[in-house]
Amino acid sequence: MKGYVIPLVFAIEFLTGCAIGPNYQRPTLVIPKTYRGQIDPSEAASLADLPWWAVFQDDTLKSLIEEALKNNYDLRTAAARVEQAQALAGVARSEFFPQIGYESGVGQAHAAGQFFLPALPGQTIDVFSGRFNLAWEFDVWGRIRRSNEAALAELFATEEFRRAVIVTLVSEVAQAYFELRELDLEVEIARGTTESFQRTLDLFTRRLELGVASKLETARAEAALATTAATIPNLERRIVAQENLISVLLGRNPGPIPRGAPLGDQGLPPATPPGLPSQLLERRPDIRQAEQTLVAANAAVGVAEANFFPQIELTSLYGGVGTEIETVVKGKGNIWTLIGHLSGPLIQGGRTYETYRAAVAQWEQAKLQYEQAVLKAFQEVSNALTDQQKFAEVQEELTRAVVALQESVRLATLRYAGGFATYLEVIEAQQQLFPTQIALTLIQRDQLIAVVQLYKALGGGWSAYAASPTLPPLWHVVLP
Repeated sequence: MKGYVIPLVFAIEFLTGCAIGPNYQRPTLVIPKTYRGQIDPSEAASLADLPWWAVFQDDTLKSLIEEALKNNYDLRTAAARVEQAQALAGVARSEFFPQIGYESGVGQAHAAGQFFLPALPGQTIDVFSGRFNLAWEFDVWGRIRRSNEAALAELFATEEFRRAVIVTLVSEVAQAYFELRELDLEVEIARGTTESFQRTLDLFTRRLELGVASKLETARAEAALATTAATIPNLERRIVAQENLISVLLGRNPGPIPRGAPLGDQGLPPATPPGLPSQLLERRPDIRQAEQTLVAANAAVGVAEANFFPQIELTSLYGGVGTEIETVVKGKGNIWTLIGHLSGPLIQGGRTYETYRAAVAQWEQAKLQYEQAVLKAFQEVSNALTDQQKFAEVQEELTRAVVALQESVRLATLRYAGGFATYLEVIEAQQQLFPTQIALTLIQRDQLIAVVQLYKALGGGWSAYAASPTLPPLWHVVLP
């Protein structure tokens, strides 16, 4: 029974005048009304509507992003992929048109009447030939139309991939820059803390020389100084590595990277809501790419279905054969054919059917990957929104802690100088302040990165790159 179902479906589709195969329909998705962690679900405006140069306030960062968009190798490779897809789409389109070629030959013949040539038995004569041939397939079942539909979808998918590379590149440069500025601030804090420990060691040393302090105090202070100073070379090493990372993103040899505003002075973008979850389907390039891949797979099913039916072609040949080249070039052709050609599968050991099954399985994979891409997008937006909110709370508490510990260091030092506190109180207060200051810088960095990640998760700057790739003339004939 199964063997009769598929041909019957094909026959019905043909009688309706449509190309064989399923027309694409977007899969039904369960779209939440709001993102998890979204504060104001009523706003349709989105951070993704802003171009990247309106999101980031640091002029130096803007210039770095501009350089990356011009020179980054991943982006240039993606652009080359688009050009390749355009060319392959042109190859697919060529099947709509007659295929005209030519042949020519020169040689000798030894037989009477060979190739329509007059000759005596046993005589060897020169032979010149020239002819044009034509082949044209009539797209009765829509095989060529579906093939072109798939090629066009693949072209759009590569363009969406290029846009995804742009969004990712902007985000990577911004994140790497903020990480670099955080490392700069860590070095600054480490050097300031080292100077503070040095002053404490000097104080303890003077008291030791006066005989009012012990060697233990100076030893503890010197150890605290050395431990803090040891973090500086490691931070400098990480700064060089981060600069090299940014250099590669910029498409240049490793080297120093210019700095703009300090980490604490980096301005956050305007308080813009994430928008509606349904907008992600039209904004995020990776989702749009996954959908175009699904469109191509859907069209490939149509191609596989059309292969069950015969191909109808018109073939023609026109030319001439003579003993002199002038006869072929200037004379009237003495050879011509005009043939209608029909060919199709008969017994192939199940190859055509298995090809169809493989195309359906490929479509199912593309559908699942598309649905997964949508779910992953919702996850990333929710995570970024939550990060923004929680990092702000953490920063508020760490700021209070740093202020309190700075006051603790000041008071402990005064009490020690006045003889009301031990050296342990001074060193302990300083040792607690240093990691808390570092933790505060990390949270400041993470807050900025959360904005970058939210912008990326929302498909930031989509409107700046929303135009479709340039198509060659007559592309309307490709559409079913």
